[in-house]
Amino acid sequence: MLNLYNAQIESLSLHRVGNKSKNEAAFLSSEPFTLNDEMAGLLKEYFFRPFREKEENYYRFSNDVDVEFNDMFTAVSGIFENPANGHELSKKITQHLYDQSNHPHIKSGEVYVVHFSDVVIDNKKTDAVGIFKSELKHDFLQFKETEQNLEILIKQGINVNKLDKGCIVFNVEKEEGYKVLSVDSNRYDAKYWLENFLGLIPLTDENFYTKNYLKFCQNFAKDVVLPAEDKQQEVLFMNRAVNHFAKNDAFEETAFLNEVMENPELIPEFKHYKVEKGPKYSIEDVSNFDIANKAVSDARRKIKNVINLDTNIQIKLDFINPESAEKFVEKGWDEERQMYYYLVYFNKEQKS
Repeated sequence: MLNLYNAQIESLSLHRVGNKSKNEAAFLSSEPFTLNDEMAGLLKEYFFRPFREKEENYYRFSNDVDVEFNDMFTAVSGIFENPANGHELSKKITQHLYDQSNHPHIKSGEVYVVHFSDVVIDNKKTDAVGIFKSELKHDFLQFKETEQNLEILIKQGINVNKLDKGCIVFNVEKEEGYKVLSVDSNRYDAKYWLENFLGLIPLTDENFYTKNYLKFCQNFAKDVVLPAEDKQQEVLFMNRAVNHFAKNDAFEETAFLNEVMENPELIPEFKHYKVEKGPKYSIEDVSNFDIANKAVSDARRKIKNVINLDTNIQIKLDFINPESAEKFVEKGWDEERQMYYYLVYFNKEQKS
């Protein structure tokens, strides 16, 4: 669980990178940027907003040989060990980013390297290093008052409500490559930021496995359960799957299948589907893991529990009480109309 509410900016270094392939230069500031309270509050919101709105999908620094050979891991570790060297290390970070900016599509922009204190992650207070980049410039209007008239001036600047790129490195689990969050609003150059510059790979923890296994189940329901049975059974399968995750602390695949797979003939189909599609979700060899409650809650919000009919009618099924859909909703075929129908039983209508 992440809490950035009380985080404070201890230092900020500001630089600019151009596009190396277009012979645009990098500009490295000689001194750290001096913040006042008003600007610190505005920048903190600018940096943190996308991480509050996004799922907590953690990464870690990696290298084919050893994480110690990852340039970003080394630079960030240096800031954690001696924050007084933060500005000089921020120049190395910016130069490394500039060296990766060699594709024509990559945009120039400002680079912010920030040392934060009082960050809380997994109920532990620690410090963090943020690396952020603003790229897109937006037109805005400024007004100038003369003696007799009000004039309009067109300026260009950064939209502080939308960060283009950023990552936060938390000073925990150093031996594994730290815990890192990353955002990238501009998908055209995702490899440049996540892989080439940062050298990150997904952190395969309980959150990763819970989220990916439920995504895998969702696609199994769509690709296998729906064609084999119907939309109602697809929704009910996901209801049972999510509820199994919600009421257990640990996942065990055999127990999961025995509980959620009402049609036993689909169990071999599930196992075959896992062999075929499991690598896409990095779960092909996973059958036991601890369950992350937040990932279950996030999945529950995203999974659709609605049956859309071609007669412009929707039937919404309850995720919390899936047995109601099985007891009180029946599907049939009307020979006279040559149409399917759903029959819904109830005692009285609820007030909305």
